[in-house]
Amino acid sequence: MKLPEKSLVVEHFDEPQLEFAGMQTSPHPKDGLFLYGPHAKARKPLEINLGVVGTPDGISHFRDWGFRLHRQVSVPPPGKGEKTDRLHLANFPGIQETFGISFDPDGCSALSIPLSDIEHATRLQNLNEAVDKVARLYIDRVKKHLKNEERSIDVWILVLPEIVYDRCRPGSKRSGLALEKGDFSRKQKGKATLPLLASVIDLQGEEIFDDVPDFHRRIKAEFLKIAPTQLLRETTHAPEKFLNAAGYPVRKTQDAATVAWNIATGLYYKTQPKPPWRLAQVRPGVCYIGMVYKNLPSDPDGHACCAAQMFLSEGDGVVFRGANGPWKTGDYEYHLKRDAAKNLLNLVLDSYNEAHKSPPRELFIHGQTYFNDEEWSAFVEAAPAETNIVGVRIRTTGGKPSCSATAIIQSSAARRSCSTTRRPIFGPPAMFPSSTLISGLRHRTRFTSR
Repeated sequence: MKLPEKSLVVEHFDEPQLEFAGMQTSPHPKDGLFLYGPHAKARKPLEINLGVVGTPDGISHFRDWGFRLHRQVSVPPPGKGEKTDRLHLANFPGIQETFGISFDPDGCSALSIPLSDIEHATRLQNLNEAVDKVARLYIDRVKKHLKNEERSIDVWILVLPEIVYDRCRPGSKRSGLALEKGDFSRKQKGKATLPLLASVIDLQGEEIFDDVPDFHRRIKAEFLKIAPTQLLRETTHAPEKFLNAAGYPVRKTQDAATVAWNIATGLYYKTQPKPPWRLAQVRPGVCYIGMVYKNLPSDPDGHACCAAQMFLSEGDGVVFRGANGPWKTGDYEYHLKRDAAKNLLNLVLDSYNEAHKSPPRELFIHGQTYFNDEEWSAFVEAAPAETNIVGVRIRTTGGKPSCSATAIIQSSAARRSCSTTRRPIFGPPAMFPSSTLISGLRHRTRFTSR
């Protein structure tokens, strides 16, 4: 890339302040939760109901972790080659002390699945069928429970033996595994296209080829109609129980305190109406949108789906799904047609108007691809005249990323925009990875280049 200047201008941005209970602020989520508690802290601990599905050993491992979550979990001392001051790590004070929620580990609805059933299902020769059969073991077990029990479950914890992770993902080789014959051949990866024989051949069950063979996706899609889920591997709960021939854990896991933080944070997000913190000192009337594209698996026309996530100062993130279509224009480039771009932005603006009773004064649209003239003019047409629009392109910088919370300014227009708007250009702090390059700003008045 040829740059117009010999030296690069690098802007550094301080971590934004987050707001917790009592309107107290801290730039670090763990510190804020430890000192003040979640933003919408209840007067007394809230009891949540959990259901646990897994093998008998998996359920036992989670129950043990349930008791640990109600106590302090300390960061272990530094190991060989580790720094003494590891500022990214923090002791976990306990789920009730940190988040104000609690649950009874012995009172969880425990649904057991024999390991032999999971083992058999993962050996089916067709990967799509194997993934579906394993997912069905968990799904059917929960649905059977719901028919017989009236107690509502806030979150279902699905504890997975390691063979599910190894064998039920796209591209799982399952080499050296004695595969068993199922209803579909090993090589079949899509629905049979036999329209003339549709009345003769039974094509029932081929919906398993509508998506990629991914246990995680299959479970999440099915449980959208049931309740939130948390997928946890047995080796995460009890790494000391799964050792290799040399006596070391079969996989490296995070330290116990970090695991406790992750599990507890997930339970809070999935059981409470508001996030545990929100951005402090955000300018009113500003709306941030992050755009993302996803190729549709098994789509004969190679279409993609576009979605936009709206971030508000309250900490909420609302996802809007746009239309499916031929948006992919290159290996890593996606662009919407005029009508699709207008419709998607109208969804965002309607939701913002409903929440704030007025349109935003500023609208920042972030994406990993540049905005071409057709979609950008559609965005401008969709937005009311009083709303200023800024487009920001986010790109990874490759093998030598810039430091976190820094931006390399590539044009005088981008410099002016950064210097006048500062933090709002970048949106919420967790929106982008550390190795990002901010470029290609576009403004309603078109004063910047891409």
